[in-house]
Amino acid sequence: MRRVLETGLEAELSDHLGHEHRGRSETGNHRNGTSSKTVTTELGEIDIAVPRDRDGSFDPQTVPKHKRRLDGFNASVISLFARGMTTGEIAGHLADIYDTTISRETISKITDAVVDDLNDWAARPLDPIYPVILIDAIVVKIRDGAVANRPVYVAMGVTLDGQRDVLGMWVGPTGGEGAKQWMNMLTDLRNRGVLDACIVCCDGLPGLPDAFRAIWPRADVQTCVVHLVRKTACATPARRTGRRSPSRCG
Repeated sequence: MRRVLETGLEAELSDHLGHEHRGRSETGNHRNGTSSKTVTTELGEIDIAVPRDRDGSFDPQTVPKHKRRLDGFNASVISLFARGMTTGEIAGHLADIYDTTISRETISKITDAVVDDLNDWAARPLDPIYPVILIDAIVVKIRDGAVANRPVYVAMGVTLDGQRDVLGMWVGPTGGEGAKQWMNMLTDLRNRGVLDACIVCCDGLPGLPDAFRAIWPRADVQTCVVHLVRKTACATPARRTGRRSPSRCG
């Protein structure tokens, strides 16, 4: 969040001055360092560095002057971008909702900063050993030219300190969850440093245990309790469990 806010402020100041950082000014106005400011967001309090200009004419919209509480402004930018809206459509929406004018270039720089952070997060090194790794996939609608249902593969690990850590998230092709796709994701985890896992918890997808053993031969593969209960309920007479859900028992 700090990166998003500061990137938006820097982009606004560049628009205001007419040049990028260390660029040549045609108006005589230049950057003049930064001032610290604490703002309250939906994620809590965040300390940010607000850029200043020499003549004090810079009036930012990303974090307005004298405003200490941000009610989801940048979250709205990211959310609308994720829904497939163009930078122009996002600018128009923010003008209607927040009565704030933000240029397309500023919105583009905000989203680019988040994409860079996401790429860094997705490629970060991982611990060599995790006592427990849990994996599953969820199907969501994703716009990539056209809107389509695509699986998002998620792996979460429990560290040796007992902390949960999302190890990775990958968007798969259309067609539903598959063990072959999971093999690619597990290989990515191994390449990022995961040498072994004590227990790997998953659903009953055919071929998935073999994929685990190919990557971590000594790991114990266990079926997720939630999936196990659902499968058991589906095999139990309806008069004992009530009407069965087609989405769970298909």
